[in-house]
Amino acid sequence: MENGGDNLEAQIEALLNVEKHTRQAGDVASTRKAATDILKLCFDAGAWKTLNDQILLLSKRRGQLKQAVQAMVQQAMEYIDQTPDLDTKIELIKTLNSVSAGKIYVEIERSRLIKKLAKIKEEQGLIAEAADLMQEVAVETFGAMAKTEKIAFILEQVRLCLDRHDYVRAQILSRKISPRVFEVDASKEKKKPKEGESIVEEAPADIPSLLELKQIYSHLMIRYHSHSNDYLEICRCYKAMYEIPSVKEDPGQWIPVLRKICWYLVLAPHDPMQSSLLNSTLEDKNLSEIPHFRLLLKQLVTMEIIQWTSLWNTFKDEFENEKNMLGGSLSEKAVEDLRLRVIEHNIMVISKYYSRITLKRIADLLCLGIQEAEKHLSDMVVSKALIAKIDRPVGVVCFQTAKDSNDILNSWSMNLEKLLDLVEKSCHQIHKETMVHKAALKV
Repeated sequence: MENGGDNLEAQIEALLNVEKHTRQAGDVASTRKAATDILKLCFDAGAWKTLNDQILLLSKRRGQLKQAVQAMVQQAMEYIDQTPDLDTKIELIKTLNSVSAGKIYVEIERSRLIKKLAKIKEEQGLIAEAADLMQEVAVETFGAMAKTEKIAFILEQVRLCLDRHDYVRAQILSRKISPRVFEVDASKEKKKPKEGESIVEEAPADIPSLLELKQIYSHLMIRYHSHSNDYLEICRCYKAMYEIPSVKEDPGQWIPVLRKICWYLVLAPHDPMQSSLLNSTLEDKNLSEIPHFRLLLKQLVTMEIIQWTSLWNTFKDEFENEKNMLGGSLSEKAVEDLRLRVIEHNIMVISKYYSRITLKRIADLLCLGIQEAEKHLSDMVVSKALIAKIDRPVGVVCFQTAKDSNDILNSWSMNLEKLLDLVEKSCHQIHKETMVHKAALKV
């Protein structure tokens, strides 16, 4: 073994001399070959420590050519999966990482190395360390990296942040991806680079396709929005998943997703976006496959009081069944929020039909106590979903809006304009009739 070791050292020494001469002569191809041959010798001999030492030594040599460093890093990366044990693998990754740090021409290789190291840390249960490692790299600035690989890397950063419950950083990272990036434009795909443009590398084989990445992105955003129970955003994420062709073609996939869309639409507070999504979902022909949910959405757009007990009895089994569906069960708070949405809907209906109503009558219509009814009504007024005034001593609620002086003046002005318009039209008609009669008399 000693002779083998001496022999390896002698071979490396000979190649180092060759590398020195070619480097000083500026011969790129020969320098690259000499450097990679040294690494191959170490790998074939199984001398992993020598391999690490040689990578560091070669990269630090005076005036080292960047093409030689790039070739070394790329070659050594192929050896990572062939290391005899985990410690050797980590040591090699760390060596390559230190060599590629701060060098733009090996930034893509460095991002892949960090991803490998983060995966090892995660498998060891060190989620926080893995997340910190991944956050060091800003792949969105890498011009030569394939779009799918960039997205996959950022999604991995987001996933690790969610795993360590760092929701603020997860949101910051997720904003680096625009939902529009998942729209495949055939005219832009496989376009030949123009003169002077940087060549974009091909994505590795293990990187998912753009539509698969869209699904992963949607799942991660659902996890993020579930933390704050932002039902409308969760619904929009499911809507994005629903539009994926592979999902839309398989009823086993789109039925659970459409169910989730319906549930989260019902749970989301009423606003223009929710209303728009609700109406577009009702027009979806696929909804006929789950008629129960069409009925649920229909009740929310119909201006009629909804009886909470009968609604809950009808949909209780469906609610319980949701945990067996794709995407899992709804949150524990969902039942409370569903009841709250029904109460809000009923208050909106009452405000449409009544200008003045007693609090007792509102409480009866909502099947609530007077205090609880007043609380829900007050909450809606505070959130500006409704305009109302409560006369508590008399116990009367007034839904009419008090007009200010500007509104009254504007309405008077409008009325005067209409009146003058009518007078003008009448004068025109009289004048016309007079002219017709004068012409008849002359004849």
